[in-house]
Amino acid sequence: MPELKEGDLAPAISARDQNGELITLEEYRGRKVVLFFYPKDNTPGCTAEACDLRDNYSRFLEQGYEIVGVSADSEKSHRGFIAKHQLPFRLISDPERKVLQDYGAWGEKKLYGKTYMGILRKTYVIDQNGYVEKIIEKVLTQEHSEQIFSE
Repeated sequence: MPELKEGDLAPAISARDQNGELITLEEYRGRKVVLFFYPKDNTPGCTAEACDLRDNYSRFLEQGYEIVGVSADSEKSHRGFIAKHQLPFRLISDPERKVLQDYGAWGEKKLYGKTYMGILRKTYVIDQNGYVEKIIEKVLTQEHSEQIFSE
């Protein structure tokens, strides 16, 4: 699949959230969506990122955004993560990595000189019509909201 670029139509999503409910990108048509991909529930960087988005959630809503997170964690793990950190947004459980792959958020990573496949932390801002408006590939976990709001 070719790499997504700003201005591209965002790939369709049909997946399950933390409660096993179907979630589609189409249901957000007419609103902007912050679609953030993160490696793992309850890890330091992922928790910082999710909590920064939580702390700025009312600002996102005021500006017409919805927030949806995606990782390969289970629905149960997501429910625990949401409860522990009082996250007000939905989290997609993608253990088969379909959404991750469709959005280029599954790929080669390096750690301590070793190369392996894993989830790439990145965020897509999708406009009201379903097009990619912004891509953030160098996520600052503790200041992610400001990255999204800045031009």
